[in-house]
This record gives sequence, C-alpha cells and structure tokens, in this order.
Amino acid sequence: MGVWKVYKEGLPQCIDADDVYALPSEVRFSFTKTKDFFLNATLEMLKAKMMEMYNWIWGIDSWESFDAVEKALAKSISSDVSVYVKQNWREDAFFGYQCLNGVNPMMIKRCDRLPEKFPVTDDLVTLEGTKTLSEELKNGNLFLVDYEDLDGVQTGLINNKQQYLAAPLVLLHRTPEDELKPVAIQLKQKPGKDNPIFVSTDREYDWLLAKIFVRSADSNKQQVTAHLLRTHLLAEVYAVALLRNLPKVHPLYKLLIPHTRYTLQTNVSTRKRVISEDGVFASLAAASVEGMTGLMRRSHSTVTYEALCIKEDVKERGLESVPNFYYRDDGFKLWDVIEKFVKGVLTYYYKEDEEIKRDTELQDYIQDIFEHGFGSRETSGIPQRFETVDELVKFVTMVIFTCSAQHSVVNNGQADYGSWMPNTPTSLQKPPPTEKGTATLETVLQTLPDHNTTQRGVSVMKLLNSQSSDFVALGQFPNQHFTEDAPCRLMEEFAADLKILDEEIDEKNKERTPAYSHLRPTLMENSVSI
Repeated sequence: MGVWKVYKEGLPQCIDADDVYALPSEVRFSFTKTKDFFLNATLEMLKAKMMEMYNWIWGIDSWESFDAVEKALAKSISSDVSVYVKQNWREDAFFGYQCLNGVNPMMIKRCDRLPEKFPVTDDLVTLEGTKTLSEELKNGNLFLVDYEDLDGVQTGLINNKQQYLAAPLVLLHRTPEDELKPVAIQLKQKPGKDNPIFVSTDREYDWLLAKIFVRSADSNKQQVTAHLLRTHLLAEVYAVALLRNLPKVHPLYKLLIPHTRYTLQTNVSTRKRVISEDGVFASLAAASVEGMTGLMRRSHSTVTYEALCIKEDVKERGLESVPNFYYRDDGFKLWDVIEKFVKGVLTYYYKEDEEIKRDTELQDYIQDIFEHGFGSRETSGIPQRFETVDELVKFVTMVIFTCSAQHSVVNNGQADYGSWMPNTPTSLQKPPPTEKGTATLETVLQTLPDHNTTQRGVSVMKLLNSQSSDFVALGQFPNQHFTEDAPCRLMEEFAADLKILDEEIDEKNKERTPAYSHLRPTLMENSVSI
C-alpha cells in the first residue's frame, strides 16, 4: 500500500492522495473522530466569523487598547496556564521561560561566543550580578536564539494588507537567581544603523515591541518547521514507508502501526485545507504559502538524525545543565521508557545483528525513509541500512518519540500560550522598528494582528488542541497486534512505566509555575492525529 508523491521539491515526499477519500478505509478517521473534528472545527470557525462580522459592522481593524484585547479574548483564556500567560507575558523571565518550556523549545542554544552579526558589548547591556559578558560566556551563562532561517522569507497579505516578519537574534542571560532573561534583541540579521540592538533597559515600549517581534517570529518558525515539518511530514514518511515495505506479520509493523493512526488523513487534510494557497495559514500567518514552503525547504536541508533524538539534540545545543528545562528533564525520562520497551520487543525477535542484516524487508523500510524522506542526503545522518540491533532500537525509539512526545510538545500547548494573542502573534501589521525611542502604546497596538486575524488564529490553536473522544494515549493498545506472551508482557510493563512517569510529572507540576504537561503520557496522543 502507498505510493510516494513529491509534494514540494526539497521537502519530504508524501502519500499519493489528493483527497482523504483516496485513502484506504483502514487509515482514515473513524466516524467518531470525523464527527468530533467537524463539530469542533465548525464551532471555532463560527466564533471567528462572528467576530469578523462584528468588526465589519463597526469598521474596527486594529486594537484601541489592551483592555479591548482582553475583552475580545476573555472566553479563550480558560486554563490555568493561559491565565498565567496573560498575566505574565510582558515579564522578561517568562519570555526566557518560553524559550525552554513553551511550544518551541527547539531554538535556544548555549552561546560560547557572540556572532559577528550580533555586536553586543558590555557598554550596551546590563547583566544581573557582577559579571561581564566575557565572564558569563566562559561560565556558560549566556544563550542565543537565532531565527536566521526567517531571513528573506516571503510574507503575504491578510485582509489586503501587507504583513511583516522579523528574523531576530536574541541574547539571554542566566541570572544568579537561575532565571533566564533576554538582555539584547536585534530584529534583522545584518547589523547596521537601521537595525538597532534593543536591550532590557530601553524604554518600555521599545523593549516590549522588540519582544513581540521575536514572539511572532517564533510562532511562524514553530508552526512551520518544529510542528509541520519535523513531526507531521516526517511522521507521514515513517507511516508510508512502514505500510509499503513491511507485512502485517512483521514485528516492526506490529510495533509501529499504532503510531501511524490517523496520520495520513491528518496530513492530506492539512495540505488541502491548511497550507494551500487558500488555506487557513494564508489568512493568519505572516509567512506566505511560498514563504512557508521556502522556510521548510531551508530547514529540511539541514535537519539531522541527531536533531531528531532529544538527548543528542540537547547535548549539541549545550543545554545539559541549564536549570528549569522541563522539556529536557521530562523528555529524557520518556525517551528512556520508550527505549526500554522498544529494546525489549526487538531483542525478543532479533537475537543477533546478523538477523538484522538479513531482513530485506527491514532494509527496504529504512532505505525508503532515507530516499523519500531525506532526499538520500548523507549529511542528514539518517541510516541507509541497519547493521545492528542497537541501531534499529535507536531509530524506532526516535520514530515513536517523534510521533507521540515531540508532536505533543510542539502542538498541545498552542492554545495555552496562544490564546492571549499578544504573547504569540501569528502575524504583524507593521515592519520592525529601525530606530529606538519611537515606540508607543499606540505603535504596539497597531502592530499586533487585527481583530479577525486574532480570532482566526486563536480558533485554529484551540482546534489543534481539541481532543477527540476516541483519543488513544501513548502506551494504550486498543488493537492487539502481538500474540506472543513476551511482547504482550512488555506492553503491560510499558503502560506501567508510563503511568509512573505520568504521576511523577504531575507531582513535579505542583512546584512548577506554570505547570509543564506537554510530556505527560496520559495527555499525549499515540500518533500525529491532529
């Protein structure tokens, strides 16, 4: 089953189906899932349409005050986390917290030396404590977020008005109190007189506006690369390769098929209704459809196997010891639980490395992924064949983690962090400022997305976080594929280990403000299904 198709040159290939009805019935949504999704989508779109009609009647496009924003979004701020976001979105410490534990913890890196394109000096910034920039660089207390991929990304029109997107660089400092705070922001990649470096001691609205441009850049980067590309599109590659190459009796098929549930229909629908020329994204995101495609192509050309494995990725970014990094703390433990289960199952079927080498179906599976998912790019580090059991265990662990945990990380908090739009503006109506001292409250309000763009964005985020009544959490197996006692016992142990971890995270969240629940196994779907 399954034939590859080029969706866009330079991107992972996808299943050859232009419509969900072209998919086999066994991979399509259940009646329950279809009904729930349709009802949720209808409800959210009706809310957005009502606000659009209100705006049309009264001729309102930009916000007159933050009180007006709060009034319009009052019903969307419905969780403890979203309330915390609304109350703390201006705070530097919360800005830094989101770099680690928001919906895009994939950007921040330890800064060992300042890049030439970001000429920050001691005279420019104020660090908490008594240390200088050079001393804190040596101490490992400075961190960098660089949105270089966004440089030159084509932006589009929303409501016939040009939209804007920055490509910022952000320097963050780990304070003596172990908080992570931004100290310098440059909104464009090339330094110059028309590209000032904003610092935390600048005037209130200069600094706030700079942070808003960063948060909008992060919204676009998160949605297009961390979410769509690195979970949805890669999960589809893993699913199609599985269905094409492995028979239902193969142990790897039995192990991975639960993690493909609904992924193909989800992605076919996404390509048709969300990221197409007339799709949802075009009506709420700063990046145009061409811009999104170019951004994905640029990002995919550099993606590595290492970056898809959480432990190696965190180490490569130098974040092993940064405090309060819950994505790392919970993610490492969840990776270990998945790996233990995967290793138990695979070593039951493969006793020696030679058995791996002789399994032609298994080798066809990974070759399909290397070729059609990563364009046969050797620099990706994706295996071209499996030589050992350990290699297979690692790859399968990565696939399951990507389809469940990683998707949860970049998807499940979107409503919490985006319901208060000023924290996560999907687009901006004014270009980045070119000088300091010009921003006012009015400037900030005019820069934020207009009313109906805001409502569409919030509605889509809430829809992406809606849970179907036939939700299947990680570790649940409603369809029994294994029949032997050993793998069935390992499945029970897997569920028990996940329950322990879930309870541990729940207990830790009593001390975390806000709570971090993206990696709680009971709250994450077994597959990319929305």
